[in-house]
Amino acid sequence: MIEIIETDAGVARVTWYPASAARLVLALSHGAGGGIEARDLQALAAVLPAHGVSVALVEQPWRVAGKKVAPAPKTLDVGWRGVWPAVAAGGLPVVAGGRSAGARAACRTAVELGAAAVLALSFPLHPPGRPEKSRAEELLGSGVPTLVVQGGNDPFGKPEEFPEGSYEIIEVPYGDHGFAVPKRAPLGQDEALKIVTDGVVKWTSSLA
Repeated sequence: MIEIIETDAGVARVTWYPASAARLVLALSHGAGGGIEARDLQALAAVLPAHGVSVALVEQPWRVAGKKVAPAPKTLDVGWRGVWPAVAAGGLPVVAGGRSAGARAACRTAVELGAAAVLALSFPLHPPGRPEKSRAEELLGSGVPTLVVQGGNDPFGKPEEFPEGSYEIIEVPYGDHGFAVPKRAPLGQDEALKIVTDGVVKWTSSLA
């Protein structure tokens, strides 16, 4: 099911993957350079409904409008806030999440929107090669139970670069920012995605 939502940042789109006996909703938005076709978002949408989690893949207004580049973080937050009433309409607890820029928006707005938890996929801890430009504050300030799933070779921040905090972190060995693994890696692409989906299934089971 596809839902079109008017927000103060423009028209957003939500694609639903409902669970038959849902106990949670997982709302996930995309990064600054791609859409909901990202391999991790699609994998989670395919797997989680069987585990009682309805998945809502959120397309930000800039993406729906066909633009190539994401707007400033504040505008992403406006779009994210605008879709929240729709993803929360069923009255179930909602886990806010996303990949990269979407993960940052989820962290920044979690407490304000009443999110039950945050799922941060490929959290961009810093721009590539610029570790001094840390965004750790956003992650550490989420204010709710938070799971980070990070590629072991992510140029935006490897797992060992992350600061101590109350969040949990799962490493996808050899994975880059999109969880792609090199052909020479000892695990295949499907195995890498299974680390993502298995980890999120286990974590969401602990939430409700």
